[in-house]
Amino acid sequence: MADKSLNRTELVAAVAAESGQSQAAVNGVVDALFAVLAKSVGEGTKVAIPGWLAVERTHRSARTGRNPQTGAAIEIKASFGVKISAGSKLKAAAK
Repeated sequence: MADKSLNRTELVAAVAAESGQSQAAVNGVVDALFAVLAKSVGEGTKVAIPGWLAVERTHRSARTGRNPQTGAAIEIKASFGVKISAGSKLKAAAK
């Protein structure tokens, strides 16, 4: 597991330094990016940035599960999830 992490504030500062933009401008772009991403995925639209990542909504069917404490059968309702796939450039950067 990685010892390093990059939180939102550090990400905004790094992007601002790399692009020469202000942190406020970059923060606004990050907010807008995630707002559009959430809206699109919520509507069932797949969002793909070729080479970097793809995000899509998935459907989970209703199923029967078990309560781990009692072992009793329970019905789990159908729901939606999110699948994020890394693209080739992101995978290559991780090597």
